[in-house]
Amino acid sequence: MGVLWKLSLLVILCAAGYAGAREGIKRLVFENPDYRVRTIELQTDGTLQREQVLKAADLHEGTNIFSVNLARMRDHIQQLPQADEVEIVRKLPSEIDIRIVERKPVAWITSETEINDPFASDAAFLVGARGVLMKQKKLLPEYLGLPLIVGCSSETLEAGKVIESPEVKTALDLLRLTESNFLQTRFQIREIDISKNYCLLVTDKNRSRVMFGLNDLEGQLRRLQVFLDYCDNTKQELETLNLVAQRNIPVTFTRPAADVINDTVEPAVEPRIMKAIPVHVQENRNHQDAGKQETGSSAPKARATSALFPKAIRNQQKKSE
Repeated sequence: MGVLWKLSLLVILCAAGYAGAREGIKRLVFENPDYRVRTIELQTDGTLQREQVLKAADLHEGTNIFSVNLARMRDHIQQLPQADEVEIVRKLPSEIDIRIVERKPVAWITSETEINDPFASDAAFLVGARGVLMKQKKLLPEYLGLPLIVGCSSETLEAGKVIESPEVKTALDLLRLTESNFLQTRFQIREIDISKNYCLLVTDKNRSRVMFGLNDLEGQLRRLQVFLDYCDNTKQELETLNLVAQRNIPVTFTRPAADVINDTVEPAVEPRIMKAIPVHVQENRNHQDAGKQETGSSAPKARATSALFPKAIRNQQKKSE
């Protein structure tokens, strides 16, 4: 009985201590107004809005800072298509910092084969380097210059989905290789058509059409470099090129249009044709004699004048007569 009473007393003391500690922690920590969230710092390098992030994280000011589950909040934010890396820090007594590194879109993608304005099309999505589809509320001007991947009909396009199509993955790899390669300044991709499923039909800024196979992109880019060097040496432009073939590669070239130096060149002035009036030899002799009498040294000058200006000769003859 003595041992039983001692064990009972020990259990009662432990339970009372646990209940007291729990109540104390509740009042000092969870119900303490000093530990309520008053500041939420959000840092992002993209277009995610503050309201969009807080809604996904289910976080708002006034919540007890110790009741916030950081791991669950991180998972919810990473479910956003734009979020790539998420870091959350709890700073006592009342601040939570959220830092987000967003996925950078590298291209537009659509299931259609032709599209004029991806900004205004509901069928066009932004796609990141890892194949994650994005539909952003705020579109930046630089998104308009991104390449366009058309003809993706093998999968349903939805925001947040990761594309598994081998053609799309090859197209993204091609964009990555051309950006990291020195070909970026000479071969800027504007459109990639993947509708044929066995190749990529690429159009660059100069309207050159190049066909790539789905394998060995680096080897095909090396062959493309050879043709671009040939175009530079011969002052031609690449029109079509089929890089699927490794030998006897089909290629066509076109010569650039001649540059216009000056569009406002004045028309050539038409020369005036003056009809000479014949002068008799005797009249010339009389005029020379009259010139010698008046000014002996001016005869050669009068001869030159009579040859150039017949009308002046007639006037001088009339005066002499």
